[in-house]
Amino acid sequence: MDYIRQYKSFINSHYLNGAIRITVGITLPAILLSQFNYLTAGISLSLGALCVGNTDNPGPIQHRRNGMIACVLIIFLVTLVIGLASVSRIWTGVLVLIFCFVFSFIGVYGTRASSIGLNALLVMVLNIDRPHTASESLIIAAEVLAGGVWYMMLSLLLYSFRPYKLVQQAIGDCVQATAGYLRIKAAFYDRDTDYDEDYRQLLESQVSIHAKQDLVRTLLFKSRNIVQESTHVGRVLMMVFLDVVDFFERIMTSQQDYRLLHQAFDDSGLMQECRKLILELAAELDEIGIALMSGKPSVENSQLPARIRDLRDRLNQYRQDHRGTEQAEAYASLSNILDSIEDLGLRLHTLHGYTTYDRKLSRNIHAEVDVEEFVAHTEVDQKLILDNLNFKSDIFRHAVRVSIATFAAYVISGFLPVGHGYWILLTTIVIIKPVYSLTKRRNYERLFGTLGGACVGLLILYFVKDTMVLFVLMLLFMIMTYVFIRTNYLVAVTMTTPYVLLLFHLLYPTDFRTILADRVIDTMIGSAISFVASWLIIPSWEHERIPDFMTAALEANIDYFKAVAGAFLGRPATVHQYKLSRKNAFVALANLSDALSRMLSEPRRKQKSITEMHQFVVANHMLTSHIATLAYYMEPYAARYADATYEPVVADIVGRLERSVEVLEDEVTAARRLPAKEVLMALNQRAQASKEFKPIVDQFNFIAKVATDIGKISPPLHMALAAPEEGVGINPLV
Repeated sequence: MDYIRQYKSFINSHYLNGAIRITVGITLPAILLSQFNYLTAGISLSLGALCVGNTDNPGPIQHRRNGMIACVLIIFLVTLVIGLASVSRIWTGVLVLIFCFVFSFIGVYGTRASSIGLNALLVMVLNIDRPHTASESLIIAAEVLAGGVWYMMLSLLLYSFRPYKLVQQAIGDCVQATAGYLRIKAAFYDRDTDYDEDYRQLLESQVSIHAKQDLVRTLLFKSRNIVQESTHVGRVLMMVFLDVVDFFERIMTSQQDYRLLHQAFDDSGLMQECRKLILELAAELDEIGIALMSGKPSVENSQLPARIRDLRDRLNQYRQDHRGTEQAEAYASLSNILDSIEDLGLRLHTLHGYTTYDRKLSRNIHAEVDVEEFVAHTEVDQKLILDNLNFKSDIFRHAVRVSIATFAAYVISGFLPVGHGYWILLTTIVIIKPVYSLTKRRNYERLFGTLGGACVGLLILYFVKDTMVLFVLMLLFMIMTYVFIRTNYLVAVTMTTPYVLLLFHLLYPTDFRTILADRVIDTMIGSAISFVASWLIIPSWEHERIPDFMTAALEANIDYFKAVAGAFLGRPATVHQYKLSRKNAFVALANLSDALSRMLSEPRRKQKSITEMHQFVVANHMLTSHIATLAYYMEPYAARYADATYEPVVADIVGRLERSVEVLEDEVTAARRLPAKEVLMALNQRAQASKEFKPIVDQFNFIAKVATDIGKISPPLHMALAAPEEGVGINPLV
C-alpha cells in the first residue's frame, strides 16, 4: 500500500473538508459564548448547528441550501413542541410515536429528506428528558434556530469562496474508485487467483463506483453554471467526468477467458507482466484523482508507453518461438488485452492534460446529451406520499418500525436507573434501517464501535489530565467522526465515543467511569431493541425485493444492447441514446449487486437460491461487459461492417433476454424460433477471413451464450423466490 498516496488522497478529500467545516460550525458558538458565561445558550446553538450540519450532504448548492432551510425550520418547531410537551410523559410519548413515523416516512423524498428527518429526531431526543416552561422552551428553540442559521451561513459563505472545489473533490474520488476497480481486474492475472472472490470484489466495487458517479452527475448536471458551460473550469470538469465514465466502460471491455490465458501463458511470465502494467495504470489514475482534488497538475509516467511496446514485442516473440502450438485464441485474447491497455494509456494521457486546465482543451466539448435525463428527479409531490401509505411500501414499514421501537425505548428508559436514557432512543433511531441486512450491519458496527471507542476514551482520560490537550483530542475525534460517518460507520462510531466522553468530561468534570458505563449500557439496550424490531415488526427481506432489481438489470441490458447492436444493423443510436442506455445498464447492475450483498447478510433461511442468484448476477456482469466490448468496436468498424444479416441474431438475443424478464415477472409467452444459430455459423465462417471482423462476431457469440445462460438460470430462480416460506407465521401487523 502506498501510504503517501493514501495521505494525499485523505487530506484533499471532500470528506475531510466537510468534517472540518462541520466541526468548526458546531464548536465555535459554544466556545465563544462560554467566554461570556453563556455556555448553556452556546450548547443550544451548537445543537442547532449540529443538526443542520448533518444534513449538509454533498450536492448542488441549491439543494444544499433548500435542505438546510427546511432543516432549520423543522428543528425549531420540533424543539419548541417537544419542550412544551416535556412536562407530561404521556404527551411526550405520543409525540415520540408521531414524530418518529412522520420524520422516517419523509424518506420517500430521497436521501437528503431522510437526513433532515433523522436530525429532527435527533433534536427531539436530545431535548426529551428535560422539563421546561413555555418561555424556556421558546428560548431554547430560538437558540437552536440561531445555531442552524449560523451553520447555514457559514456553509454558503465557504461555498462562495470555492464554488468548484466540491465538484473537483468528488470527481477525484470517483477517479480513484475507478483505479480501485482496475486493481481488482489486475487480480485476474495472478497465477492462483480465486475467481469467485475476484468477481465478488468487482461487483462490490461497481456499487461504490455507481454511488460516486451518481454524486458527480448530480453535482455537474444540476449546477447551472456548469451545465450552461459558462466557465472554463466548469467545461473542463464536465469533460473529465464524461471521459472517466468512458474509461470505466473501456475497463469493462477487457473481459476475457482468464482460465484459458493462464493455461497458455503462465509459464511465460506474460500474464504477470500484464498485471504489473494494469497496476501501473491504476497508480496513474490515482495520481490524476489526487491532482483533481488538490487542483494541481498531475505528473505523467513517461515510461508507460515504452513498457507497453516492450510487452507486445515479447508476446510476438513468444508466438514466433511457439508457432507449432494450437493457441491462436489465447494469442488473440492477450493481444486484445494489450490493445486495451494501450488504449487506456492514451486515455490517461488525455486525463493528465485536463488537470492543467489548459484553455485550449475546453474548446473540444460538444453538447451531445440532454443532461436532465441523466439525473434522478424527486418532486415534492403529495401523490408520492399517498402511493406509499401501505404495507407494501418499504419506507412505510420502516416508519412504523422506527416509531414502535423508539416508543418502546422511551418507555424502557423511563424505568431503568440510567443517567442518560436518551442514548437508548438515539441508538435505536440511528440503527434501524429500511431493510434487515442494513440494520444488522449498523447494529454490529454501533455496538463494537462503542466498545472500542470506550476503551480508547478510558485510556485517554486515565492518562491525560491537561484540559487543553483533552480539548484538542476531542476536536480531532470529532473531525474523524465526520470524516468517516459516510464511508465507514464502524470507524466513525469508534471515534464518536471518545469524543462524547471527552465532551462530557470537559463540561461536567465528574467521574468519567459513570458516563462511560451509561454510554455502553444504553448502547447495548438500544441495539437489542433495534435487533428485535428489525426481526419482528413487519420486516423487509431482500428476497421480496430482489426480483425487481433482476428484471431492471435485464431490461437495462436489453436497451444497452439494442443501442449498440443497432450500429451494426445500419441503424446507429444517437450519442445521447447510447450514453443514457449505458448509464442505466451500469446503475441497474450496481443495484442488483448491492441487493445480492444485502441478501448475504440476512439469516440463512431467508437466503433463497443464493448460489443461483450469484450466478445470475455474475452472468449479468458478463453480459454488460461483452456489450461494452461490442460498443468499443462501434466507432471504427460499425459503418464498414454494418449488415442486415445480424438482424436474426440481434432479435434472438433480445428475445431470449425478454423471455427471461417474462419468466421473472411470471408472464411467459410462447417462444419465438429465429434462425440465429445458422446465421452465427455463417458469420463465424466469414470472420475467419477477416482479423477486424472476427472480434465483432466473437462478441455476438459471447452475448448470445450469456443470454442463453441467463435463460436457463431464470426459471428455477423465479420458482425459488416465489415459493412461500415454511414455518413462518402471519405477522399480525400486516
